[in-house]
Amino acid sequence: MNKNIPSYFQKAPSTHNALLLKILDKSEGDVLELGSGIFSTPLLHWYCKNKGRRLITYEDDPDWFFYSKRFQSDFHSIRLVKDWNEVSVAKHAGLIFIDHAGKKKGSNMLGSQRGADAIRLKDSADYIVMHDTDPQYNAIYGYDEVWEHFKYRFDWTECRPWTSVVSNFKEL
Repeated sequence: MNKNIPSYFQKAPSTHNALLLKILDKSEGDVLELGSGIFSTPLLHWYCKNKGRRLITYEDDPDWFFYSKRFQSDFHSIRLVKDWNEVSVAKHAGLIFIDHAGKKKGSNMLGSQRGADAIRLKDSADYIVMHDTDPQYNAIYGYDEVWEHFKYRFDWTECRPWTSVVSNFKEL
């Protein structure tokens, strides 16, 4: 742990914001959010509104879907997901943010679908940003199988949980 950062902030759930904003600035085109959140959904919503970008938020939890519906607008679609494997990208996106609690079939672990989705969508966006990528979480979220599918990778490790960005199209 970094002793210069208070322990609360080293475990804060919004640790993805810094890298997410950096990659939003580098990217162009549509943005997809897999899993809505109290920090990510408003951040992505207002960023995309100000930049004139289309945003699609996918959510499988009815409570989080209800929360995120307040952001529905002409540029921001909110979609309820029954099966994460059915989420597809109609046209190449600028950024996909993965932070959902979806369970992989056969697993009881929340978030275990994340790695499978990163691999499945690997050629669907210039950048894929994934939250909670600390090594101790790799097996839980399935990220340990993700890295070999991408040409480029950067891990933001300033505070925990870590956030990583991968790409097969853009050098990081």
